[in-house]
Amino acid sequence: MNINAQLLADCQKGDRRAQFQLYQSCFSTLMSVGMRYKKDESESAAVVNEAFLKILKNLDKYKTNVPFQAWIRRIMINTVIDEFRKNRKVKELIEHTDFEDFHNHDDLVTLNVADLNFEAEELEEMIKRLPPVSQKVFNLFAIDGYSHKEIGEMLEISDGTSKWHLSFARKKLKEFISAAMKEEVRRKAH
Repeated sequence: MNINAQLLADCQKGDRRAQFQLYQSCFSTLMSVGMRYKKDESESAAVVNEAFLKILKNLDKYKTNVPFQAWIRRIMINTVIDEFRKNRKVKELIEHTDFEDFHNHDDLVTLNVADLNFEAEELEEMIKRLPPVSQKVFNLFAIDGYSHKEIGEMLEISDGTSKWHLSFARKKLKEFISAAMKEEVRRKAH
């Protein structure tokens, strides 16, 4: 993503054409992040719009020593997390559920094996089938590279709960992949 300084300066001045051009340049990056966390395209697009407004409001805080794409991805992730926090039902579920710090390495699925047999879209669909909290933890840890401590702070859960959700997500993904592989073998046999 190559964004020039003049475009950013024009956006800060309120130039609507420049803002639209920046939106078009950022859309695919923001949408790709959003689709990892949202169930469908319309939900993701709504969060993209919210994140883009934050980008416009904070352009004066952007430091050119940081890649622009990394900066907007971080804003998008933070926007998704902010929206998650607003969801009172999920927050209440987390607060009223005792999770054990469960970490069984025997049940972990290696996605490298899955990559050999599945298209990225199929894996994304499997991730979207995870429960919301487990999906967010898995995406933040496995895809976006956050630590359990950082995830715990973002989602307002303990490190142990974050680890449990990651373990649970990996176990479920292993089950989904196994079922899909068995189905594929069954289809090829017939």
